[in-house]
Amino acid sequence: MSALTIDQIVPGRHDIDVALEALPHVEAYLARPHEQDTVRVVVVDEREESLVIPRGVVDLMARILALVAAGESVSIVPSHAELTTQQAADLLNVSRPYLIGLLETGQIEFRTVGKHRRVKASSLRDYLSRDDQRRREAADELSALNQEMGLT
Repeated sequence: MSALTIDQIVPGRHDIDVALEALPHVEAYLARPHEQDTVRVVVVDEREESLVIPRGVVDLMARILALVAAGESVSIVPSHAELTTQQAADLLNVSRPYLIGLLETGQIEFRTVGKHRRVKASSLRDYLSRDDQRRREAADELSALNQEMGLT
């Protein structure tokens, strides 16, 4: 596999306004019960055609719209994509040296291509899941200690 070039959507004011207008409609649609696992979307243009897309794509679209409405940049990275260490660090919002430390201690899987490290996006997702779990357990432990000590 080759390294991935990550393209970003950096929303401008018009994009934010359109997302703010569309998001409540998409969320309302998703909140209603549906039996189908596909969604028919009507594209209003000169041909006015309809498209059938998977419901999961509409769920993802709602998440993208929410980020764009908040003015956040958005990137979509396939789980099989191999990233450079800089791309992986950017996605984790950490420095490249910190990421390399995570790689070298075995906390995130990687492979070496020549003398360059490559990280699968799925390995980053696995690391984030484990890190989130560790943080939840630490917060639960702190909460229990506060209760024991009568601080809450």
